[in-house]
Amino acid sequence: MSAHNPLIPPTPAAVDYAAGDGRERPAAGLDTAVDPVVLFADWLAAARASELNDCNAMSLATVDGDGMPDVRVVLLKDFDARGFTFFTNYDSAKSAQLTGSGKAALGFHWKSLRRQVRARGRVERASDAESDAYFATRARESQIGAWASRQSRPLSGTDELVAAVADVAARFEGQPVPRPPFWGGWRLVPQTVEFWNDGAFRLHERLVFSATPDGWSRGRLYP
Repeated sequence: MSAHNPLIPPTPAAVDYAAGDGRERPAAGLDTAVDPVVLFADWLAAARASELNDCNAMSLATVDGDGMPDVRVVLLKDFDARGFTFFTNYDSAKSAQLTGSGKAALGFHWKSLRRQVRARGRVERASDAESDAYFATRARESQIGAWASRQSRPLSGTDELVAAVADVAARFEGQPVPRPPFWGGWRLVPQTVEFWNDGAFRLHERLVFSATPDGWSRGRLYP
């Protein structure tokens, strides 16, 4: 094995676990949780209070037609019993992969709480009404950017994008910016949702919910 890379933090020792970081963390609630949506709401609320920024950031994993995986960070914009919703360009690489496979996985990591949530399942497009409603809440500049960006396509340089933004701004000057027909929401409908709570010496807690015809089943996993 090579010498330890100085850029990588060393594995914690017993004294490190004993010292902790001095911060109180909210109870995980894993023993009593019966609904992953309710538990996720509790964990997200705690993350919003403790994370430095973007508590709703999540890694979204997809695969292309050759089975080659991709992952990127996107922002969760809604969640409920139907699943986790985010928005993007329907002509983007990620949308092509979502359309092709019909499945995806996502992961949240809240470092301040030492918690993770993972989910995977099928995907579906959000309704036009949902996409219209969210698009209307975006800053005008972001609305214009959605029209100007040919997401995932080659770009000759920044000047090309700046010019596209200027063209769109002129096009909609003095009027509301409508949602582009190629832009909208995706929803991941989870088949499983796993909650991970950090423990000393790798004695982590893992609770997984699995969808069944009668609701959610739950079970513990070895860390």
